[in-house]
Amino acid sequence: MTLEITSPQNPRIREVVRLRDRRGRQNQSRFIIDGLREIQRACATSLIIEEVYFDTAQCQQGPEHTTLSILQKGGIKLIEVSGRVMEKLSYGQRRLAMVAVAKTPPLRTLEDFTAKPEAFIIVLEAVEKPGNLGAIVRTADAAGVDAVFLSGGTHDLFNPNTIRSSSGAIFHLPVIHTQHDELESWLDDNAFKTFATRVDGAINYAQANFTGKVAFVMGTEATGLSNDWNHQNSSAISIPMLGIADSLNVSTSCAVICFEALRQRSQA
Repeated sequence: MTLEITSPQNPRIREVVRLRDRRGRQNQSRFIIDGLREIQRACATSLIIEEVYFDTAQCQQGPEHTTLSILQKGGIKLIEVSGRVMEKLSYGQRRLAMVAVAKTPPLRTLEDFTAKPEAFIIVLEAVEKPGNLGAIVRTADAAGVDAVFLSGGTHDLFNPNTIRSSSGAIFHLPVIHTQHDELESWLDDNAFKTFATRVDGAINYAQANFTGKVAFVMGTEATGLSNDWNHQNSSAISIPMLGIADSLNVSTSCAVICFEALRQRSQA
């Protein structure tokens, strides 16, 4: 059965709009998914999609129409809305064809991840900007990374900007929440080669050996990695900079290093 909502002031619509705010997501234990591609990728996982709001005028044909039919066959609650309502639900100036609301899944921890013999992971220390976090997850997925670990800081994994920046990869790639001490012990116990990415790292990233079981640790652009990663089991690597800038955006740095690792590992 399909419901229909025509007023932007409808209480149900107001509740969905609140999901664009972190407090709203926390209070409702739900989050919003913008866009066709992201909704499709979310639906291909075990994520619980509670409802999908759609603008009929934009779903008459093409992939939007096909996706709507698949959602309907899957028993997902569909709610038809007017153009004015979709404008209120949409992000920025772009009017979307559909918006989904999903139940926030439990956070994954170290207990939920088993490292395979050639594991390839990324550790992010206090990388909090949603756009950076999402872009890193997208890069990690593309480069064959097994999981992204979040350590320190306050992460908003289901911020709409994180989801958009990840192109929906956030629903596919395991993202593990942990703290530094337990993570460091886990890396040592599992015999990872740990590479700490630093502006002043002694080893040129292109000269390091990224084969085997590896973990790349990256910090914020503002302060870089903390001293917690200055220890004998961690090798400090850097990306040479030839211009006046002393570093790249953290998501760009991650892409450079991940694809160098992929190149090496593909040839090993």
